Amino acid sequence: MKKLSNQALVIFGASGDLTYRKLFPAIFDLFMLDTLPEGYVVLGVSRTSFTDAKFRDKMKHGIREFSNFKDAPIDKINTFLKKVFYLSIDTENHEEYSLLKNKLSDLNQKYKLQHNFIFYLATPPRLYSLIPKFLYGQGLTNEYKGFRRIIIEKPFGHDLHSAKKLNNELLSFFREDQIYRIDHYLGKETVQNLMVTRFANGIYEPLWNRNYIDHIEITSAENLGMEDRGGYYDNAGAIRDMVQNHLLQLVSLVAMEPPIKVTPEDIRYEKMKVFRSLHPLSNQDIRQNVIRGQYTASSIKGKQVIGYREENGVNPDSRTETFVAIKFYIDNWRWEGVPFYIRTGKRLPTRVSEIVIHFKPSPSKLFKPKKGDNENQLILRIQPDEGMLLKTWMKVPGSGYDVKKVNMDFHYSDLNDHYIPEAYERLILDCMNGDNTLFMSDEAVEGTWEFIQPILELWEQDPSIPLLGYPSGTWGPKKSDDLVEGKNTWRYPCKNLNDDGIYCEL
Repeated sequence: MKKLSNQALVIFGASGDLTYRKLFPAIFDLFMLDTLPEGYVVLGVSRTSFTDAKFRDKMKHGIREFSNFKDAPIDKINTFLKKVFYLSIDTENHEEYSLLKNKLSDLNQKYKLQHNFIFYLATPPRLYSLIPKFLYGQGLTNEYKGFRRIIIEKPFGHDLHSAKKLNNELLSFFREDQIYRIDHYLGKETVQNLMVTRFANGIYEPLWNRNYIDHIEITSAENLGMEDRGGYYDNAGAIRDMVQNHLLQLVSLVAMEPPIKVTPEDIRYEKMKVFRSLHPLSNQDIRQNVIRGQYTASSIKGKQVIGYREENGVNPDSRTETFVAIKFYIDNWRWEGVPFYIRTGKRLPTRVSEIVIHFKPSPSKLFKPKKGDNENQLILRIQPDEGMLLKTWMKVPGSGYDVKKVNMDFHYSDLNDHYIPEAYERLILDCMNGDNTLFMSDEAVEGTWEFIQPILELWEQDPSIPLLGYPSGTWGPKKSDDLVEGKNTWRYPCKNLNDDGIYCEL
């Protein structure tokens, strides 16, 4: 990797939980790996009144709790924090941005930052267009000297209209190549390995099409409830929180054509072709092939947990979905007729994200598996117990030709001599390098919103579409099982990659 230019990372919302739990631990990890530039500065910006010393002390606690190098010597942490600073301003008052401009000018001169600034918006979404406007007003978006980049966290809009509006506003102050829309799922090592698995191995790519694949399922499950996010989540729901971004991004990596080169432009181009090929969902499709649910009170391992409507910050009459499952198709040569199934939910049995490739059965049934067994599967586990699992048939020892399914597996934990970075480490470093491969383009954001917008509109217009309850600790509404055709079922994963089954030990 090329040596990074000197630069400053300016974090808006620096007093918030994201900065404390994710961003500063990730930046410190980069420092410990010696991948930060020699001349770096991190400037926290927020309304909260902190001195440099108090802010550094708070971030030190975050590093000690959440960093991969949490046990680093204190002198290492202190050395890192010497280049961490804090500025308290009212981020909704354009006049106070002159203070930021002056602060950056001072830091630029002292640390030879070459006028290279990255602005990270770890703020509420309502500030996503306001902060860029005020930066522009101070000339801080101009690249007459050095580079300027901006990182924006999801959500990228609340619907298609607001997403287009946000993109247009951002493009009034930054060029598209300066905008980095971050989706932390894409920073996970196992997600990036999906392209390598497909395109570096001659045994997979010839089978990766409608001739050999029966269907594909993608699951992103969480076992927790709302925690402290009830107020936000009740205005979002599972489809906005997970489907529009994380799950459809995974779909694009599974379904994309091989890029001409491993460049940001070529990879983004192939992913965008997938979004353009998503078969539009009619009202009938939505009624038949989109299942929404909401978790109810239940007992999990002897402990009583409350339902969604009893969560703090949630409307007692809320119709916000905490579970969604969708069946859809991709209209292109490779995937014609192959159903894709995606599901996500809160208060499911375990926290797990994975992709399952279900292969078609052998054309000849010489050796019959047990009744009810699925065909060959390739499981790509994103989290936890990251790795890859191939389920294949083998002969049972002894007389006759009884067969059973066995696992051929690889676990990332087996790579003891390799450091596996956290998602935010990879994504922050990529932005510092000016590599936007793993960030969403404006076209991709709007393309995914276009796919789910009809669902949102029909749910709003037709109150007769059911919102199905499901007991906390189960795999969502039973009706979601009806989406999967034929003898096939969803895979019910466990924490351990090799195990599955509704009643497995979670």
